Amino acid sequence: MSRLMIEWKSIVGTALAVFALAAFALPAPVVAQEADGVTFTKDIVPILQRSCQQCHRPNGVAPMPLVTYEDVQPHAMAMMRRTGIRDRQGTMPPWYVEKDIGIQQYKDDPSLSDAEVAAIATWARNGTPEGDLADMPPALVFADAVGWRLGEPDLIVSTAEVVVEADAPDWWGALEGIAIPELTEDRYVASVEIREINDVKERGGLDRETVGGLYVFHHMLFSTRAPGAGSTTWPVHEVGRNPDIFDVDAGQLLRAGSVLVPSSIHMHSNGTDTRAHLEVGFKFHPVGYEPKYRSAGYIVANGSDIDIKPEEKNQELHAYTVLQQHTKIVTFEPHLHAPGDRMCLEAIWGFNVETLVCTGYDHNWVRGYAFADNYQPLLPKGTILHIVGYMDNTAGNRNIPDARNWQGAGNRSVANMFIDLGMKLSLSDEQFVEEMAQRRENLNLGINDHVVGCPLCMVIPN
Repeated sequence: MSRLMIEWKSIVGTALAVFALAAFALPAPVVAQEADGVTFTKDIVPILQRSCQQCHRPNGVAPMPLVTYEDVQPHAMAMMRRTGIRDRQGTMPPWYVEKDIGIQQYKDDPSLSDAEVAAIATWARNGTPEGDLADMPPALVFADAVGWRLGEPDLIVSTAEVVVEADAPDWWGALEGIAIPELTEDRYVASVEIREINDVKERGGLDRETVGGLYVFHHMLFSTRAPGAGSTTWPVHEVGRNPDIFDVDAGQLLRAGSVLVPSSIHMHSNGTDTRAHLEVGFKFHPVGYEPKYRSAGYIVANGSDIDIKPEEKNQELHAYTVLQQHTKIVTFEPHLHAPGDRMCLEAIWGFNVETLVCTGYDHNWVRGYAFADNYQPLLPKGTILHIVGYMDNTAGNRNIPDARNWQGAGNRSVANMFIDLGMKLSLSDEQFVEEMAQRRENLNLGINDHVVGCPLCMVIPN
């Protein structure tokens, strides 16, 4: 062997030895340090308990439980992907409010913070460490698979039972009205919640492990009618939709002798013969309660100019309405159909144009967003409400059966709607001034402060 070769091997060997010693002397890689810091028991379980386990639990509506480490660990990468979507179709938890525009304060908001999304990603990428069992918070206790989210109702009204065969076509129509003889006096309703009761899980096994596979009722529109008193319309029921809590000062009246009328029902097969009915649960205000405000009948919608081109995304729809009374907006509820990707609500007052809220949209998980107390928009009469819808009629939208088709307006899921179904209240001049004064006090507002959705809050009357 030549002297040159011997010297070269000596140099390489020395370098490798030095590198090995240096590797042991250096701090552990950043990735390993992060893995030591984020664990299932300490960091991930609290997130799951607050935002996921209501659905992802044994006998829950979601396809798999996310309770124990053994439940969760195989789904770590999927959790990272789905939570990282944030405010668009497919995100988990299904909450689509965009966090960089408009009002950010809502009731019952299960969405994750940026830090929580990052924690899930770190945990998933770094080996899903379980952590110390002593860090594990106590397990949540759930009553059953179809428990009432808002607690046991004061009154439950059940629709007639139906049978939907495994291969039946979709069905639209009305069901028979249901008398409510147990209601012997008029009562104001604080909240209403609807759940489907069926025999799917009793038989065990599903052809499709999806939320839709667990149910056969897609939606129900209903009202109540009492002799000589006309009818009262209630919030719509849809799969995945949250319960409705009315403003504390604006309970909705359910009259004695009423009949519940399911006037528009959409049912679909789920791959197995299913017996099912809906239960409508009402929770009442105390006897003697009187509402301070009355409901405003504004629905911002466009049902005639829906023209959605094939194979094109970011198509816009617009609708407007002018407020005839001072108005307090309690909830925002975008309603689109399969091409729906996003909706924004805008208020135009004089030369002020302000976006109140923008949300993504997924027709599989229709949501109503209740503004938090002191953040409900307070808008003077004459304000123009403007909704903008953004449509994605491309193969990239997983809800579209065939992106080559033009789409127009209609009631069926294969047709389209463009509506804000949010609840709104009418205020008198005195009530409007009083509400704004109360907001200034509650939020400790100064003369130069601004609250999104309250253009006159800092205009203090003499």
